[in-house]
Amino acid sequence: MLRLIDRGRPGTDIYSWASGLKGEQRTARRLRRLSGHGWLTLHAVQWATGTDIDHLAIGPAGVFAINSKRHPGKTIWYGDRAVTVNGASTKHIAASQSEARKVSRALSIPCRFEVSVRPVISVVDAAKLTVKSANPPVLVLEVEHLDRVLSGLTPTLSTDQVAHIYAVARQARTWSG
Repeated sequence: MLRLIDRGRPGTDIYSWASGLKGEQRTARRLRRLSGHGWLTLHAVQWATGTDIDHLAIGPAGVFAINSKRHPGKTIWYGDRAVTVNGASTKHIAASQSEARKVSRALSIPCRFEVSVRPVISVVDAAKLTVKSANPPVLVLEVEHLDRVLSGLTPTLSTDQVAHIYAVARQARTWSG
């Protein structure tokens, strides 16, 4: 019973998990808009360690490892190497870059070609997002713009490459290492 009560109390583990889940669901709904335009997506891709990749978007513009970050009512600032939430530093950029490298390694071996993976942070429910970088190493986007930005990027993969990478990404053994 205590766990159900804690779900609505900020600062608890259950509240954080439920809030994060809402952000992931919003991002997944937005990514659905890409289907039918040459994009394929996977959600909650499980690593052998028990952690997961929030979303993988595979399409003409490449492969994107997308982390959903829900910060309701907060002010988000992104410079070249840091994201702050209401002025407090986060590890969002380093974690996203590390995850993209790991996803690239996991996909490249079974695909038998180098699969470049771009990290993306989908910001959900922030009061304000400010991006201060001309060429950011991580795309940091409001969830409302996610599908438009990804679909507007220059194509780098053929339809066959998209299908092959997606088929490999769907295999549990890809994520076991």
